[in-house]
Amino acid sequence: MSKRGANNAQMLEGDGSGNFDCKLSELRDLMEFRGEEGIQKIQQKYQDVIGLATSLKTSPVDGLGGAPGELELRRKVFGANFIPPKKPKTFLELVWEALQDVTLIILEVAAIISLGLAFYKPPEGQPLTGCLPEEFAAGGEAGEGEAGWIEGAAILGSVVVVVLVTAGNDYTKEKQFRGLQNKIEQEQKFAVIRAGQVVEIPVADIVVGDITQVKYGDLLPADGVLLQSNDLKIDESSLTGESDHVKKGVHVDPMLLSGTHVMEGSGKMLVTAVGVNSQTGIIFSLLGASEESKKKDKNAAPTENSAPSNNRNDHTHSTSPEEIPLTENPQENAQGNTTENGGTTETDGEPKKRSGRKDKSVLQAKLTKLAVQIGYAGFIVAVMTVLILIIIFCIQVFAIGGKSWESRCTALYVQYFVKFFIIGVTVLVVAVPEGLPLAVTMSLAFSVKKMMKDNNLVRHLDACETMGNATAICSDKTGTLTTNRMTVVQVYSAGKHHREYIPTPEMLPSNIVELLITGISVNSGYTSKIVPPEKEGGQPAQVGNKTECALLGFVEAMGRHYQSVRDEITEEKLFKVYTFNSTRKSMSTVIPADDNGYRLYTKGASEIILKKCSHILGDDGSARKFTAMERQSLITNVIESMASDGLRTIGLAYRNFTSDGLPDWEQENTVVSNLTLIGVVGIEDPVRPEVPDAIKKCQRAGITVRMVTGDNINTARSIASKCGIIKPGDDILVLDGKEFNKRIRNSKGEIEQERLDNVWPRLRVLARSSPTDKHTLVKGIIDSTVSANREVVAVTGDGTNDGPALKKADVGFAMGIAGTDVAKEASDIILTDDNFTSIVKAVMWGRNVYDSIAKFLQFQLTVNVVAVTVAFVGACAINDTPLKAVQMLWVNLIMDTFAALALATEQPTDALLNRKPYGRNKALVSRTMMKNILGHAFYQMIIIFGLLFGGELIFDIDNGRTAQLHAPPSVHFTIIFNTFVLMQIFNEINARKIHGERDVFSGMFTNPIFVAIIIGTIIVQFVIVQFGGPAFSCAPLSLAQWLWCIFIGISELLWGQVIATIPNKKLPKCMTIGKSEPEVDPDLGEKEDILEEFGDQQLKSRGQILWFRGLNRIQQQMDVVQAFQQGSAASNTNIRVVNAFRSSLYETRHYKRSMNSVHSIHNFLPAMHQYENYDDDEDDEVMTQEQISDITNQIKQNTAMSPPVHFMSAEINADVSSSIENKMTSENENPTA
Repeated sequence: MSKRGANNAQMLEGDGSGNFDCKLSELRDLMEFRGEEGIQKIQQKYQDVIGLATSLKTSPVDGLGGAPGELELRRKVFGANFIPPKKPKTFLELVWEALQDVTLIILEVAAIISLGLAFYKPPEGQPLTGCLPEEFAAGGEAGEGEAGWIEGAAILGSVVVVVLVTAGNDYTKEKQFRGLQNKIEQEQKFAVIRAGQVVEIPVADIVVGDITQVKYGDLLPADGVLLQSNDLKIDESSLTGESDHVKKGVHVDPMLLSGTHVMEGSGKMLVTAVGVNSQTGIIFSLLGASEESKKKDKNAAPTENSAPSNNRNDHTHSTSPEEIPLTENPQENAQGNTTENGGTTETDGEPKKRSGRKDKSVLQAKLTKLAVQIGYAGFIVAVMTVLILIIIFCIQVFAIGGKSWESRCTALYVQYFVKFFIIGVTVLVVAVPEGLPLAVTMSLAFSVKKMMKDNNLVRHLDACETMGNATAICSDKTGTLTTNRMTVVQVYSAGKHHREYIPTPEMLPSNIVELLITGISVNSGYTSKIVPPEKEGGQPAQVGNKTECALLGFVEAMGRHYQSVRDEITEEKLFKVYTFNSTRKSMSTVIPADDNGYRLYTKGASEIILKKCSHILGDDGSARKFTAMERQSLITNVIESMASDGLRTIGLAYRNFTSDGLPDWEQENTVVSNLTLIGVVGIEDPVRPEVPDAIKKCQRAGITVRMVTGDNINTARSIASKCGIIKPGDDILVLDGKEFNKRIRNSKGEIEQERLDNVWPRLRVLARSSPTDKHTLVKGIIDSTVSANREVVAVTGDGTNDGPALKKADVGFAMGIAGTDVAKEASDIILTDDNFTSIVKAVMWGRNVYDSIAKFLQFQLTVNVVAVTVAFVGACAINDTPLKAVQMLWVNLIMDTFAALALATEQPTDALLNRKPYGRNKALVSRTMMKNILGHAFYQMIIIFGLLFGGELIFDIDNGRTAQLHAPPSVHFTIIFNTFVLMQIFNEINARKIHGERDVFSGMFTNPIFVAIIIGTIIVQFVIVQFGGPAFSCAPLSLAQWLWCIFIGISELLWGQVIATIPNKKLPKCMTIGKSEPEVDPDLGEKEDILEEFGDQQLKSRGQILWFRGLNRIQQQMDVVQAFQQGSAASNTNIRVVNAFRSSLYETRHYKRSMNSVHSIHNFLPAMHQYENYDDDEDDEVMTQEQISDITNQIKQNTAMSPPVHFMSAEINADVSSSIENKMTSENENPTA
């Protein structure tokens, strides 16, 4: 069945129920209910969720069978999981848009007037003789009637060519972006159960009746009902605007909606609605229908039932491979392109959170200002040119010539005025740098396509260029600097530390072995597993969370099988699961025990687990008291020993609950306490072999690399040393989260930028960091004024709570493998291989983009200066311009479209990393570039004016300066035109180098596009000169004349070497253009400062969601309320509600992007690293722990209360920590590497 058929079938209402016991309309109605109402609705119609699954003919355990016929039937009855995208603009629409250019419109009008006057003949008996002085123009006026129309027709023809080229570029660009997006969307995968097996399938292949696995960090691709859940909490703010996480459960609120985020927990969902029939799809379809109704000036707003029908009719193009799977961000794509500086789209799209810093990148901000300045200058010169031509004409004819204005001569005079006007408009056309946006677009599009091969998936084009200016990279450790293939290499259990080998079951007491096997197998995400190698002799593949995979591999290494335990204790049998999040830094699972009681298994950051343990298993397998002294000894001798070897330490513990003393399971702190420690494991994650060299390249390029990790400070220091981030003898800081916060906050707990400025310049490693710490660091670096230039910061992140830091950063990198959907949504670039070396490649491409634009700018400004000056001087000196209007349009085409394509497609080289970043304040046109521009412009003007005023003597040809209106083309002016174009062609080779390099041919032949454009331009120029005739105001040239023109053109290369010898230091510093600081939205600072008023705990709970949706979302909900309250016409109210709701629904980023944005991408691979940062940020320094131990021992000796000592430790710990922190602050310790 075709996708067109599926799209049409999905609009079926109740009649198309196939062989199922429920109809499409019933399922759509069902998903409109929430909470208790939803449960009651399910019970009334289907008894329970199992009954609903039965009605949909699917197994809650094994899922669908997966037979193609069955899946096609479900798509036919219930619809496919995609939404028809917004119809792309046709080529004719793009042509019409290109025709809207003001300068082209002016040229068109002038050309039409010129044509009309050329065909105008004065009435018989009123000849035009005597209208002009005899000395005004030699050569007579015989041919003017025959040739007068050619110039106007040629201008119109040139306008057509420019419009077609512009529209063709836009059409190709849009087609490429849609193809790229389609490729991205096909990579989006989601875990479903089919035929009893968990498989990853494209989001678009999900059908009603599928059983899907949902987990922390997922973006739900369809509506559904929960079958089973573990501590599941959903962020529904994208649909409802509610900032609180909504707790979901089979008996609480089983309804899950597409486009919402899983913030905690996991579960299984029965899919009940997909595509346009889901709640998100219904609203999306309604929006499309509303737009159509507005276009047709209809007053009645469409209903839900009519919306899909309208979509079906209006989006017949959905049969193309550009269909959008139902995720949140592709919907954004259908809303229309964003404007450059507005908050809404052209199609009433959603308003975005504005951010002056991110609206325009460094380069875009500078280019915008420069283009406006050049445009103003060009306009002034154009007006002056027209005025001077008219004034000189009037003086020569009426003042000196003594003529009076006669009605019979009006047509002739107007023809001259139109000619002058066309010259002025042509000067404006050449002066206005409309090629700049084209060059930026082409360079970015080319780079984005190439970066895909370098494992950089660019979601926002401006991020590509911004990365070239990066001065700081805050990188995660796991998976980015390390291989993310984790293995347990050390174990502490039963009182013994196994350093060199993994213990066998025979080495440990049997009860400890069973606790380890069962605890690891059950207390891990069931999506984490070890897959046998595809090739014989290969390593087993780790699927899911790598830390959990390491523990599962430990089980396999002990000769046991975790899957057999999972088969016996299925997910449905898990009583309670406390999933990992950044606050817990641990995961706990409760399962039923044999004695009607329960057993809790816990794993997590070793220090956290140790603090919660009151007992420990001894060498005989029995539990005994775990004293504070023993805890400190374990930290010092085992955990720190493992950490110093670069290992991640994970603690494993358990607790039994009897049937007569069950706790309140919602009180997690009570439940997960008084644990019994089973052991501690050390997990090795080797440094990627290519990372040290990549970090050296960054440091050589002036980029500071900082490691921000949740691991133990000793582990982080060891890995940073291996990577080359820290080196012996360097004056740097290695801090943990607690020490970092202590140094940057005042006595009131407020962050002070001055304190932060004393820390971040020397900070290289931040261990035990929370997402709040990462955001604070990034914001502090960006807001700092310590550096001469504002720092440009890149950040990597993989977790849901990394979203604020990713959004705050100038460039946010999300992990394509380990990253959650939320992190990817907040990012600018996705690393598809999670490798730090890919970030270095992004830096190279970013710098290459900047340099490519600078090369084009150097070339274009040279042409601008020469062409405008020649036109102006020609107008003043000879009452004409040596370069005719059609010729100027050809020059404009060369320097805009072709030069943009040639210079914007240069390949990056390692030499780009041998210089420091340009910085946000550096001038766009440097002194070297200005030297080249003025030097070549001076040389070219000398040549052009020499030919203009002495060319007839040099080449022994007729003088073209005295030619009359509509006179035949002269060889004199043709030589000037040909020489000018050839000088530009060879100067384009010079423009490839902007840093004063002498070898301008280096790497030229590695860019076939550049070579082809140079050769092609020369061929077209030959055709124009030899065969263009009156249409291009050209006369054929002889071989000798051609050779002279080529020689003068090639001399540009020699002159370039002369200019390169001029030292830059001799040039004044004022010889720069485009030095500016992009404006910052004042609202952004206010909103982000509000974050600092929250305490840590608030930021980790309510603050987390407020970061994602928060303040901007409140305004969206107010829009909805006001839309309901205002207006009397129901149709208008509905449309306002739709527009306001659209803003809330489709707003997935908190700042506006440029119209060239490639819209967001989600999973390349399943996002399963939800437990990445097990380690706690609450550990204390060793000195602090020792003093705590001394004090507790003293209390123990002075009182007879030794058993409760471990209960008192927390309070004592807080008091002592406070006093020691004050002491350490006063002493201003410097914990360096």
